[in-house]
Parts: sequence; C-alpha cells; structure tokens
Amino acid sequence: MSDLKEMKCEACRADAPKVSDAELKSLMREIPDWAPVVRDGVMQLERVYKFKNFKLALAFTNKLAELAEAEFHHPGIFLEWGKVTVTWWTHAIGGLHKNDFIMAAKTDALLND
Repeated sequence: MSDLKEMKCEACRADAPKVSDAELKSLMREIPDWAPVVRDGVMQLERVYKFKNFKLALAFTNKLAELAEAEFHHPGIFLEWGKVTVTWWTHAIGGLHKNDFIMAAKTDALLND
C-alpha cells in the first residue's frame, strides 16, 4: 500500500507536468474509491462520501476544509443532506498532478479521524 496520505503537496506552477497515462493507472490503484472524470476538458478526481445525516456530512466538510487550508490545495466540495462530493484537480495546470492523489488519500483518511 502506498503512503500517499503521509506525503505533503509540493508547490505547483503552471508549467508542472500533468500525470501521465501510466502514472494515472498506477496512482488510481492507491485510491480505488475515487474516479477520474473529465469536466470542461479537465481531468479531475471525484468521490462521493455518504453519511447518516447532514450534521455528519457538515463535520466531514469542515475537517476537509481545514486539511485543504493546511496543504494549501483546495477541492471542489458539494455538501448535501447525508452526502459530500469531493473533486480534486490542480487549477494551475488544468488537470491532475500527483498532489491531487495525495489529497484524495488524505481525504479518505479523514473518515478514520
């Protein structure tokens, strides 16, 4: 098992490379509950988390917001009753960077906190 959740995001510039197809395939094995999606031509990672009620979904959202601020990498977050949809991608490069996979793994780890 990878230690993605133990890694830190690195500063990402507009000329940073997007993950290759081979890297994408390998990294997706480390976060099997996530799915790559393409929106407006931009590859992103997405996962839907389900909760028993709004209060638990909101608490998870708040923990995720704190994590995002600490790592200075921010996802799309859609909060609903009993559900939070999280989408990671690197805005600066218009696609996926290894940072997004690190953050997806860290997001999953929030469930055990």
